[in-house]
Order: sequence, then structure tokens, then C-alpha cells
Amino acid sequence: MTMRIVLDLSENDLHHFRGLAKKAMETAQNLSPDEIVTGAKKLLKEVTDSEASDFIRERLEQIRILINMIADEGWGMQDVGRRRVLAALAYFNQPEDLIPDHLPGIGFLDDAIMIELLCRELKPEMDAYQDFVNYRATEARRLGKSEPELNRGDYLEAREKALLSRMRRRRRRGGGTGSVKSPFSLF
Repeated sequence: MTMRIVLDLSENDLHHFRGLAKKAMETAQNLSPDEIVTGAKKLLKEVTDSEASDFIRERLEQIRILINMIADEGWGMQDVGRRRVLAALAYFNQPEDLIPDHLPGIGFLDDAIMIELLCRELKPEMDAYQDFVNYRATEARRLGKSEPELNRGDYLEAREKALLSRMRRRRRRGGGTGSVKSPFSLF
């Protein structure tokens, strides 16, 4: 049996979490990207080794996606996106949590809430990365290549071809108006 529990965070609550995230970002300015990623990996290991709930494990697994986005050379994350992801991961390098991690059952709850909030903020980046990962896996199998042989440039080229093909199909159908040719057609 499963149970659904909904947390309603007020504007005050969100303000508090924003403050924690901002403090973490300021503190992390003295850390290298490698140190930030290492701290996030350490938290993941602590969760794996703990008796954390499935709810917490599932939320914190999103940290792995953020780490992969930075580490994936084929994705080639741009500086702006990279800084945003590192800023998000910086929170998980804080020695002091809202709820101490060692408390059984709830120790990682604040981390789970924070990653949920941060991932909502980073949803466009995460969705784009997931699209790329899916493309790369499919194309690697189709072409008989290894996944690292395909990169963001290949992905963008494939997306451009698909878009141009869709535009040509629509043009042949009459631009989506239902008629074969527009009454105003210049071509």
C-alpha cells in the first residue's frame, strides 16, 4: 500500500528555501566545480547507504541527472547552464542542513524538498538533456556506434532535419489550411 502526502509550501516557506539556496551558492563560490560535484556525490552515497525512504531516494536521484549533465562531454553544457546546475548542486555541499541528515527517516527530507524545488527551476535544462540522452541511445543503436561517438552537434543537426522535413510536409499539404494551395499563393 502507498500513501500520498502533499506539502503545501507557503510563500514564506519558499522564501526560506530560496534563502538557504542563496546562502549555499555564496558559500560555494569558494569551491571548484569538482568539489561541488564531489559533495553532491557524497550525499548520494550517504542516501544509498542509509535507510532513507523511497520518496527521498527518488527525489535525490535527480541529483545524479544534474551531475551527469555536467560530466557528459557529448552534451557539452554551455557556461550559463553549467553555472545554474552547479549553483543547484552547491546546496548539497552544506555541512549544516535544515534537518540533520543523521536523523532516521526524515534526515534527508529537506534535501528532497530542495532538489524538488531546484529541479522545477532547472526543468528546461533537464528535459533538453533527457531528450539528448534518448536521441543518443537510439541513434547509437541505429548506426551501430557507441553513445560517446554522438554529441550535441549531431543531436541539433538531427532536430534541424526533422524540423525542415515537417515544414516541407506541411507545405505540400497546403500549409495546414486544408486546401491544396493557398488562394494567395505567390509560389
